[in-house]
Amino acid sequence: MAGVLLHNQREDLLSRFVVFALRALLAVAVAAMIVSSSLAQENNPAAPADAPTAPANAPTTPANAPSAPASNPAAQKSAQAESPLPQTSNPIALDTSEILFSVLTAMNTCGYDTDLNASDAQRLNVRAEVQHNMRDSEEAQATMATMCDWYQAHKGKDPSHDLSQFVSLALYLQGPPHFLPKVKEDEMPPDAAPIAAFGALLERFYDKAQLHSIWEHHRGNYAAMVERYHMPLAKMIFDNDIYLKIQSGGYLGRTFTIFLDFMGDPDQANARNYGADYYVVVFPSPDPNSRAPLKMEEIRHAYLHYLLDPMADKHFSSVKRLEPLLQSVKRAPVEETFKNDISLLVTECLVRAIEIRTTGTKQTAEAMRVQAVDDAVKQGYILTRYFYNALVKFEKDPAGLRAAYGEILEGIDIKQEQRAAAEVQFASATAPELVQLSRLEDRRMLVTAEQRLAAGDPKGAQQLAQQALDRKIGDQGRALFILAQVAVANKNREGALENFQKAIQATKDPKVAGWSHVYLGRILDMKEDREAAMNEYRAALTVSSDLPEIKAAAEHGLQQAYEPPAKTPAGGKQTP
Repeated sequence: MAGVLLHNQREDLLSRFVVFALRALLAVAVAAMIVSSSLAQENNPAAPADAPTAPANAPTTPANAPSAPASNPAAQKSAQAESPLPQTSNPIALDTSEILFSVLTAMNTCGYDTDLNASDAQRLNVRAEVQHNMRDSEEAQATMATMCDWYQAHKGKDPSHDLSQFVSLALYLQGPPHFLPKVKEDEMPPDAAPIAAFGALLERFYDKAQLHSIWEHHRGNYAAMVERYHMPLAKMIFDNDIYLKIQSGGYLGRTFTIFLDFMGDPDQANARNYGADYYVVVFPSPDPNSRAPLKMEEIRHAYLHYLLDPMADKHFSSVKRLEPLLQSVKRAPVEETFKNDISLLVTECLVRAIEIRTTGTKQTAEAMRVQAVDDAVKQGYILTRYFYNALVKFEKDPAGLRAAYGEILEGIDIKQEQRAAAEVQFASATAPELVQLSRLEDRRMLVTAEQRLAAGDPKGAQQLAQQALDRKIGDQGRALFILAQVAVANKNREGALENFQKAIQATKDPKVAGWSHVYLGRILDMKEDREAAMNEYRAALTVSSDLPEIKAAAEHGLQQAYEPPAKTPAGGKQTP
């Protein structure tokens, strides 16, 4: 009997060793995959220096493979099938980008100082080198002044929002030296479109500051930063794939890219989903003892979206069945997108449930996890508790999440979840969601609204503009400008005044601001308040002096009071 027990113990020990060795080998394989993807750029002289390593054309994908509407899963599959990425491409990449470096360095030059002292020393070094390269040239100084004046005029009150906005722009710019947009303005992310003109200013600054030389000088530092991530990232991918029992590379034509840079706030991380492509931009902390120096929690959150978002698309009918639950989160502090799109709400709840189930160790008190679930529900992620309990059962089942996903969704009792949500005392606020979704149809919403207005459909234009406001899609000032124009079309003078004024306050687009001032001037002329009208025309010249049409309209308004065009009688000839 003792011999049998010893034999069994040896077999158990051998089994544990084999499992441990297999896990180690798989982790090393994942790390090697990421290493090879990072080195692919350096070993391919035909590839541009700024392109993501694997796949090299990932940032250009949004123009070619836009996300399909949630209501059309077939179109989603078609868009993914048409992706230009070769099937042999590694979908997960760890990389750096000269485009991102250039945009962020320009921001730093123009006063972006957030958490400068907590940043890696390379951030200060790059800033000093830029100043050194610019100091002896009056032309260079003038170029910098022009760019920084523009930056200061377009930045907001929140540095984290500014960083996020310029990161979005960087992902949609072509490489140096010209920094042209890769797509049309109405196909750019909503937060990037209003600052697309920054690329032209960056082109001149890039040349005068000799940014390429600075970039090359610091390539070794950037390579060391990438190396710092290889094993932690490999472990994160491996652990999540093992837990969910899926293969991360199982979605053809989709990419997950992590960009690293020194020039941003180390307390920030930015994640994006543009169609089939997911990006995370992080700025590692130099202090290994800080709470989260590598921002692996944020990277994992985006990675879970990368894995789970396609499942919601595949099970479109099962997800759509849950739409009545959207009424239960109207009082919650979650972002408007979660109150209008059940697919997003379902996925976010599942992501959070997985994070809670897999955070900590086996010794982590269950009470702490239950508290984390309660906190998520109180923020508005009302299905987190259901998914958390479902995952307990899933963990004991050999089936992977792809196979179990549909059954888990079908197990949701809508009435029961509605009753539970009705009893929740929602929190007063919640942190913003990390992953920003940018669907092509969302980006075109305001363009479509303008087209509806031009085609004589003010009601349709109003609905789209109001929807863009409610969901915070695109330039909010532009949406308000459309609503003001609708009010003009409906002869609602007071409504037009109010929305033009709001548009001026909300927009960063000089075209929207300029025309709003012109329209205000005309309305005030019609109210026979000539002095106030002239102030508006002068304001239009101030904010839009380089836009010929606005300049001409404002100058005409200063010369003589506006008079509405005479109505055309039934005979077809205009009244004099």
